[in-house]
Amino acid sequence: MWRHIASNALTFLVVLVFLFGGVLIWAQNEYVSEGPLEQAICVQVDRGSNFRRVSDALADDGAVSSASLLRIGADYAGKTSELKAGSFLVPEGASMEQIVDIVTRGGASTCGTEVVYRVSIARATVQVRELDPATGRFVEIAEFNPAEDDAPEAYTNVKAEADTRYRVALAEGVTSWQIVQELGQIDILEGEIEEIPAEGSLAPDSYEITPGSDRAELLARMESAQERILAEAWANRQDGLPYDSPEEALVMASIIEKETGTPDERFLVSSVFVNRLEQGMRLQTDPTVIYGITRGQGVLGRGIRQSELRAETPWNTYVIDGLPPTPIANPGRASIEAALNPDDTDFIFFVAKTLDPSDGHNFAVTLAEHNANVAAYRALEAQRDN
Repeated sequence: MWRHIASNALTFLVVLVFLFGGVLIWAQNEYVSEGPLEQAICVQVDRGSNFRRVSDALADDGAVSSASLLRIGADYAGKTSELKAGSFLVPEGASMEQIVDIVTRGGASTCGTEVVYRVSIARATVQVRELDPATGRFVEIAEFNPAEDDAPEAYTNVKAEADTRYRVALAEGVTSWQIVQELGQIDILEGEIEEIPAEGSLAPDSYEITPGSDRAELLARMESAQERILAEAWANRQDGLPYDSPEEALVMASIIEKETGTPDERFLVSSVFVNRLEQGMRLQTDPTVIYGITRGQGVLGRGIRQSELRAETPWNTYVIDGLPPTPIANPGRASIEAALNPDDTDFIFFVAKTLDPSDGHNFAVTLAEHNANVAAYRALEAQRDN
């Protein structure tokens, strides 16, 4: 009898072990397999929240099949205590494993509302945007110029929300003076800027900031970024270039940046200026004349006068030989790389193809070719003016 009972108990135990193993395999597969979410969503994790609240919210949103299983998996992976506050984009079909990684990884939020302070050559704007999870694209809620407009309600409202993200976006070709002026208009920044950084020393890019960030520290980040970009490009430069230092290459990069708004032309424009330097020709580029007039403090807003083309300033390349003493703007990475890796051409002239700068330039080797290109451009100007 006892032998029969022991045999049945052993059989029952074996069955339980197999059942438990099957449950574990099922749970593991359920945790790592594609989830039920049919459309991407934003998941808000509040400060002080916990995995129970987050998992229940995810289950309510249809992102996971089991809140309990999500918590067990997070606990098993040792991530229960690593939950991060923020707004996070959970893509459609995300597994529980992927979701746990998303809400514990940290870093900048990937969803929700952001404020972008854009510093461009002509104007500065503040843009309030919100990510549409369904399309993965940001939708503009409001835009204004802080120097001219009152802040709209949409801006003041999102500033009161703890999960709003903030960025400063610098366009290629802005000057250091412009950047300092616009940073002074950003009301979530603090601190004074004692002096304007050297022209060309700030990297155009997008910089994450938070309320209370220090303006001087932000400028230091921009300077460090430009130093890294320039050092890397200088290390990978072509041989035989007419530059004695990275600083001279930065000057050339700034001229390239101001001469073309067409990205794929930068290396051609660079070849023209390098060829001119090597042949002892003056660069004769209008942006350097403009910088000699404005010193980078704003946009000229009119055409260059003949007297200004002949005026002797340190930057006027119609008058001086070689490169100007300083950059004329803050060039981006692409222009720095173009200055140090120009295309191999014989071009020494170029002029705009059309009245639309985005259409690029016609390049020429001989003066006769260039004069023909200039005549075609003048004809377009005459048609516009008639």
